[in-house]
Amino acid sequence: MNTRTSILVVDDDDIAVEMIGSCLSREGFQVFTATDGREALELLEQNDIQIVVTDWEMPAINGLQLCREIRHRFTEHYIYCILLTSRGRNEEIVEGMASGADDFMVKPFNPPELLARINAGLRLVGLETRDLVIFAMARLAESRDTETGQHLERVRQYSRRLAQEMAQMPEFQDVIDGEFIRLIYQTSPLHDIGKVGIPDGVLLKPGKLTSDEFEVMKKHTILGADTLDAALKKFPHARFLRMARDIAASHHEKWNGDGYPQGLAGEEIPLAARIVAVADVYDALTTRRIYKDAYSTEFAEKTILENAGKHFDPDIVTAFQRCMGDFVQLVEKYADPIEVPIDYAGRP
Repeated sequence: MNTRTSILVVDDDDIAVEMIGSCLSREGFQVFTATDGREALELLEQNDIQIVVTDWEMPAINGLQLCREIRHRFTEHYIYCILLTSRGRNEEIVEGMASGADDFMVKPFNPPELLARINAGLRLVGLETRDLVIFAMARLAESRDTETGQHLERVRQYSRRLAQEMAQMPEFQDVIDGEFIRLIYQTSPLHDIGKVGIPDGVLLKPGKLTSDEFEVMKKHTILGADTLDAALKKFPHARFLRMARDIAASHHEKWNGDGYPQGLAGEEIPLAARIVAVADVYDALTTRRIYKDAYSTEFAEKTILENAGKHFDPDIVTAFQRCMGDFVQLVEKYADPIEVPIDYAGRP
């Protein structure tokens, strides 16, 4: 039981809503209620809700459609969905689970069973503590470079926005789904985790690096990949670790093969790393660093567009072009409170 755990109950039957809501409230949960899918989506937009208990048959947006919308729209954190219905045939259960539901209960509901299923959902949602661990690891690397401020938050926001836009493009609809978007949001902050192993004299040097210093700096991609590879050996089926490893290793590779550390080209570069490459460069251009002053968003846009097919995947640049306005808003929303002045060229 957790008074901070929020549950949304959705049913067009007022009596059912009252019974389920009362049961959950007595157990200490914060309960929101809605009588149809549209109202439910509005509440989900406005509140931090961890679990949804929804009826299947409702007017306008039914339970299946609501589950699909939740999986499509809400990617910052996982929302556990339980379908309540009078249907119980195997094919109907399969249909419900395929829509994005996590669990299934046949009406009339049994309070102890519902609570047991809620608690099972909480255990799954609790796995998102991995997000905190990921971000803490990323902050560890960033803490050695105090000039970067909100860099991690901006890069994850840019990466997610690009992935969302790409999901609408026919060539990526079978590749980028809600889980991919959620994972790139979670793991992109680890792109520079390998900088923990870079000496301060190189990492914090004001001004352009020498050729030798730049070779040292480039090793942060290998160090990051090695760190995450070690974790992958322990948890080989953890998809988020694999994506994090791909991003850390390859976010400085270039579409034309002129990047590092391996000189990968085109689709040899993992998709998540290609997305983060655009997000990372955009942020490097539009913010002040110890070695450079901030450029305008217009200059950053021009630079990204001019480098399509050279530094960046042309399809990702197309997605970027479609949502440039959103990037500008994110620059403003996550601006560093204090910045320090001074050439993007030649620095990671």
